[in-house]
Amino acid sequence: MRTLALVPGGIGDQILLFPTLDDLKRYYPEAQIDVIVEPRSKGAYRVSGSVNQVISFDYQDRNGPADFGNLLGIIRDHEYDLAIALGCRWSIGLLLWMSGIPIRIGYAANGQNWFFTNTVSMNTKQYTASMYHDLLKGFGINSVCPELALRVPKTDLEWAQGEQQRLGTTESGYIIIHGSSNLLAQSQGIDQIYPVKKWQQIIEDIQQKQPNLPIVLVQAPEDDPEWIAAMIQSIPDLKLTTPIDIGKLAAIIAGANLMLCTDSAPMHLSVAVGTYTIALFGPTEAKKLLPVSEHCIGIQSSSGWIADIEPEEVLKRIWGI
Repeated sequence: MRTLALVPGGIGDQILLFPTLDDLKRYYPEAQIDVIVEPRSKGAYRVSGSVNQVISFDYQDRNGPADFGNLLGIIRDHEYDLAIALGCRWSIGLLLWMSGIPIRIGYAANGQNWFFTNTVSMNTKQYTASMYHDLLKGFGINSVCPELALRVPKTDLEWAQGEQQRLGTTESGYIIIHGSSNLLAQSQGIDQIYPVKKWQQIIEDIQQKQPNLPIVLVQAPEDDPEWIAAMIQSIPDLKLTTPIDIGKLAAIIAGANLMLCTDSAPMHLSVAVGTYTIALFGPTEAKKLLPVSEHCIGIQSSSGWIADIEPEEVLKRIWGI
């Protein structure tokens, strides 16, 4: 069964789809699953164990008839049996309808129902991974959404071991911090930046109580270098790691005792590898982006601005007060 998933959005959106693709693969082990994603998100599938081919298409671009025509040709050439569409763009529904794929599953929304052979209701009030997993109901799969899981390449795990030796954390363990925002999120006005001065208060308290526990700042690909520089300048004792891809980022997070972060793709990686995670949220809702779990905590700003979360509130969650 050749299956296609059309997945607009960033790396976080791709990771949240992994349980859906993994479950589909569990029910149909011989399924060949391809995805069409934005170029910026292609790297997420380095840590997917279920996807065969990743096709790039810039959903955000001003695509003309020729662009959609080229994509339609690619889809037809693969002769897919099943297609799953995330989101509610009528143009994607039309594209799949024109492709002639026999089974086309999407959300019942925006008057595009007739483009699909099977539709499901979009429940936006739940964890996003579960909302994506609901699409499998259109194929007769009614299982519970599995937990996030990754398949990290062996070479990336070996890199992380070497990086831990370089950082001097192999014996002590470490806390990892990710608080930057990629440049695209900033250009769209998405509030993901927690002030450096407040991070400084949190880190100083940790260093006072646990002086032998290293704190590692992670610079993910596409993070804002100015924020990283400001953190290093304000907190000289910080160690810095700069993994160059998602696999290495996941591997270095997996080795940490604790992940402190804002709403970001590294947060989803931390949840997936089982690292205890405390994440700060501004306008986005924690319950939609974090599962119900003893291993992750979302701290929601009451004002909707992440900068209004006080360091004392974060420290209470760290120390379990």
